[in-house]
Amino acid sequence: MSSSRRTEETFQPAYLRLLRSGEFRERVAQAYEHLSICDVCAWTCDVDRRAGQVGVCRTGELAKVSSYGPHLGEEDPLRGWRGSGTIFFSRCNLKCQFCQNHDISQTDAGYEVEAEDLASIMLELQAQGCHNINFVSPSHVVPQIMAAVLIAAEAGLRLPLVYNTGGYDSMAMLKLLDGVVDIYMPDMKYADAEIARRSSKIANYPQVNRAAVREMHRQVGDLQVNKTGLALCGLLVRHLVLPDNLAGTDEIVQFLATEISPHTYLNLMDQYRPAYKAHHFPELNRRIARQEYETAVRMARDAGLTRLDERRALFWITH
Repeated sequence: MSSSRRTEETFQPAYLRLLRSGEFRERVAQAYEHLSICDVCAWTCDVDRRAGQVGVCRTGELAKVSSYGPHLGEEDPLRGWRGSGTIFFSRCNLKCQFCQNHDISQTDAGYEVEAEDLASIMLELQAQGCHNINFVSPSHVVPQIMAAVLIAAEAGLRLPLVYNTGGYDSMAMLKLLDGVVDIYMPDMKYADAEIARRSSKIANYPQVNRAAVREMHRQVGDLQVNKTGLALCGLLVRHLVLPDNLAGTDEIVQFLATEISPHTYLNLMDQYRPAYKAHHFPELNRRIARQEYETAVRMARDAGLTRLDERRALFWITH
């Protein structure tokens, strides 16, 4: 359903329409077929995860949850005043050498969950008053998430779903998520393929990432919020500013403004600090300076983007 027709007065989570039509169950079955020749994320490992084989993400048929709970650290339209109901999945499909959450993304921390367990987590977060269900690093476990959402929706889940991704997503899975996800929140990490290869071990990230963002916006449109400022549906993009413009901020904001929408809600993130293996890469082994971030903001505004996340940084360094 076009986001332009999903006003605050008529808003319902997208998945309820699929639930009523009976199509949701068929979508789940289709998604699980992809686990047998795994192209669930853009790595397309072509392993049979239902038979116990694993690929780059090291995840079999069961998703692995690291932690979950109300999160007040997300963007204002997501966190509101009671928190975003975040579910952190282990074993991210990216290999970012500077990952600040490497204890989750690059390890086997957490516990495997059946679809019923994951559905129970969603319903628990709803009962706690969270404003949405926020799947963090979901790209490699889309079938499992869909199966759990179906169960939770049948049991009374009525919150918007947030697909909070590193941006290396399978087009096949995104097509199956059309009409399931309300809010897409992808990273756009790099504009340059060689920098992506060096920093996150993925050579074709920019190509895959831009195609994914186009598809996400086609499905949900620009971010829509209600009268209290909470996100209902739409696209919210994150971009982490790296030292010396390694992320290609100028190219990414131009892409968003000209090929997606000048009304794209963009969080230009200022919190980069060397973490994980960043000390092995001289170009990544320092924090960004205030001037670098201010330049990134100016690039975005000069490109024509007006909906920038307004939260202030807590700490700055100067040169």
